[in-house]
Amino acid sequence: MNVRFAAVGIAVLMTASTAFAQDLDQLSAEDLLPHAQAEGTVTVYSFTSRISRVETAFEEAYPEIDLQGFDISSTEQIARLKAESAAGVANADVVYISDAPVVLTELLAEDIIRPYVPPRVEDRVPENFKWPLLAQRLSTKVLMYNEEANPDGAPVSNLWELTTGDWTGRVVMVDPLQRGDYLDLMTEIVLQSDAMAEAYEAQFGSAIELGDAANAGERFIMDLFANDLILVGSTDDVNAAVGKLGQDNPPIGFTSYSDRRDNEEEGWALQVANDVDPAPGIIFPAVIAIATDAAHPAAARLVIDFLMGDESETGGPGFAPFYVPGDYATRTDITPHPDAVSLDDFRAWRLAPLETAKIRADVGDLILTLQ
Repeated sequence: MNVRFAAVGIAVLMTASTAFAQDLDQLSAEDLLPHAQAEGTVTVYSFTSRISRVETAFEEAYPEIDLQGFDISSTEQIARLKAESAAGVANADVVYISDAPVVLTELLAEDIIRPYVPPRVEDRVPENFKWPLLAQRLSTKVLMYNEEANPDGAPVSNLWELTTGDWTGRVVMVDPLQRGDYLDLMTEIVLQSDAMAEAYEAQFGSAIELGDAANAGERFIMDLFANDLILVGSTDDVNAAVGKLGQDNPPIGFTSYSDRRDNEEEGWALQVANDVDPAPGIIFPAVIAIATDAAHPAAARLVIDFLMGDESETGGPGFAPFYVPGDYATRTDITPHPDAVSLDDFRAWRLAPLETAKIRADVGDLILTLQ
């Protein structure tokens, strides 16, 4: 075949594909449905195991479409998506993921994923949660304690207490070098060094001495690791260690506020230490995107529309797995969960993904030297 004509043909196909995607972006869920039914299946990479509940609800609403949900941590998703893209493979249609600092600067910047905002909810999500990627909800990594053993509230009031002898070997978290959300937490502590310095003086009555640390955030991380911080492999490990009922002197740990939803089922007594100074941790976007080369683009958009919730006050079946204390809908018309600390009163630091991305690798290098 003539090379020039082959190149022209490929360009025409790419232009047609882009135009088709733009056309799909404008369609309502009702108009997407016949296209999605013709595709017949859709694959979702999800950083939360709750995708299994979404899968069940979606297939009840759209029985002609097989949703295949895969529970894959954000760190693993990023590595997998980059490897698949390099190999010219597109296994995912929808990417539901956290760790926005890496997602924005690598997956989005390298055109592995692309944004999509369902027209139905476009005017009900604030601009900062629509672009550069759509945030379905806000999630957390915050300090949690065992409220059965501490019925009067959190056993600490200042993060620096975690570096003292009272908490030696009694603070638990997932290894930040294994899970990006926890590295984001450590990075935010460094970014909030001024607040950490003020909290140090409030706790100990004197100005902080940095020693070989560059700032108060680094000093906290170094002191926390030196105080026999316990690193585990999963958030569930943190939850079980901190929250298990029947403990006289349980540890404390950084985990997801929304995991309180499993207290009754798992026999936990998890509660957020919202009043701790200067903040209990971070709150960050859980974003949804379409794989740029999605094999099932209409069904992918239908899934995202479904995940954003229906017209009811609580978001209906698509949002039900996330309508729990500790998850915060980005849609302004979904009623906040009555059992959660209100977003206005929640003291966690709001993650700024692009700022986090600037120093995240340096914080990771610091932690590597401490392990």
